[in-house]
Amino acid sequence: MLEKLKEKVYKANMQLPQLGLVTFTWGNVSGIDRESGLFVIKPSGVDYQQLKPQDMVVINLQGRIIEGDLNPSSDTPTHVILYRKFGEIGGIAHTHSPWAVSFAAAKMDIPAMNTTHADTFYDAIPVSDSLSQSEIASDYEKYTGVSIVRTFEERNLDYKATPGVLISHHGPFCWGETPEKAVYNAKVLETVAEEDYHTMQLTRANCELPHYLLNKHYYRKHGKAAYYGQNNPVSKLHAKNNNFNS
Repeated sequence: MLEKLKEKVYKANMQLPQLGLVTFTWGNVSGIDRESGLFVIKPSGVDYQQLKPQDMVVINLQGRIIEGDLNPSSDTPTHVILYRKFGEIGGIAHTHSPWAVSFAAAKMDIPAMNTTHADTFYDAIPVSDSLSQSEIASDYEKYTGVSIVRTFEERNLDYKATPGVLISHHGPFCWGETPEKAVYNAKVLETVAEEDYHTMQLTRANCELPHYLLNKHYYRKHGKAAYYGQNNPVSKLHAKNNNFNS
């Protein structure tokens, strides 16, 4: 069942240690087949070196195991909430990458301070509100997902334009159109968290990007007028219409 998706999710999970985003088994990636309403996720606590595509677990959007011999990731209820509430995402990545966790522990947003950030995230990457004691006791992982959705609703953020969040005291969740894109966004988030940290050590000045520069970099890669890369029809027109002579 969903063998191609299992292979994709397996490969995306294997990228986490390759990109330095996880230590030991501290992370997971999932991917969803919207047509069937089923998603595939990494099993809980399995060493990456031992992981195989057939180990991936198939889950429905009620959180029930449909196929798999291993226990799914303990974060599965969070993935369920995100897939149900963010209807256009195709993959989710969760890590405990250290620079992102530093901001999460400090309960600080990752501000948009540079164009690296603006290429992927339109807004500051938000930190969620803290879970209550009763939420943690009742259903910790479910309410982690609820807090993510609540954060985006309360701040009026677009989950497609800002495809990531920090869970207070915990770490980042990212998402994208595919499992691979979710991992890509997780790596970008970790990189800009490190860059912002160093910037904050160098100066106390306000280093947030001017909005016009943020707009320029974000919309170079996203939307109808995007021209970055090779597969965008606007890119050739953009090059043709620009004078590159010095």
